[in-house]
Amino acid sequence: MPSPTRRRLRLSGGAELSFLTAGEPSRPALLLVHGFPNAARMFEPLMRSLADECYLIAPDLPGYGESDVLAEPSFSGFGEALAELLEQLGVGPRYLYVHDFGAAATLHLAMRAPEQVLGLVIQNANAHRTGFGPQWENSMAFWAHPTPENTAEVMSVLSLEGMRDQYVMGVPEDVAARIPAAEWEEDWRVMNLPGRMDTQRALLRDYGRYAERFGEIADYLRQHQPPALLLWGRHDAFFAIAETVSWMEDLPRMEAHIFDAGHLLLETHSAVAAPLIAGFIRQAEQQAGRA
Repeated sequence: MPSPTRRRLRLSGGAELSFLTAGEPSRPALLLVHGFPNAARMFEPLMRSLADECYLIAPDLPGYGESDVLAEPSFSGFGEALAELLEQLGVGPRYLYVHDFGAAATLHLAMRAPEQVLGLVIQNANAHRTGFGPQWENSMAFWAHPTPENTAEVMSVLSLEGMRDQYVMGVPEDVAARIPAAEWEEDWRVMNLPGRMDTQRALLRDYGRYAERFGEIADYLRQHQPPALLLWGRHDAFFAIAETVSWMEDLPRMEAHIFDAGHLLLETHSAVAAPLIAGFIRQAEQQAGRA
């Protein structure tokens, strides 16, 4: 399969957004949104596998990858940037890949136009309090009452070690050995470009405002019941596995798969995830009478 095509567009606010596309625009659209500290490149193997099934759009969120930073970074601002990207590409109804920090932007996009959501692919994404294990206590204290001590603790993730942890913390050694160090080294290189650290600090603060929307998100899911597929790496060191049950309670018809993988499931299980996503979209299209 050919590699995805790298493209750029200028947002109305002036920042340039870099993104990858693959597949034909006539096929069902799937928006692939990465999390922290990644970029659209994490989806390249998946995009090569799904290019015959879908029209795939994978942006580098502002301040990540090759995209410019926003003057005032926020997850709602990211959601608006995603909406503008889809509008400029002429993409109407779409499937959404919901993952990690990207979930805050993707769910903002979904809730702003529920009628445009064909379905959700949920991969190690938190949208309930159940996903916050004990390791989140410092973050919650920081959101409520920041002090020099809890601020330093939360911001400590912005280090090379913090980048590495996203990939391999809590992951069995044989699985972690399949992930090259070049992945987190590239994330760290990008994070040290001008303006990128400021973006990350702003988002670590803004994630608390996203958590305040969990009740609103649950209402959206229960009311609209978008078709959904859950793919979860069970060795996720950041989101508790109890979060999977909360997703299933909100979306009782959801198909769910748990893998012997970490937080960044696609780094080791892209070849397994791809046919599940393709099958999910084909089935959703057939059930909706679009196939």
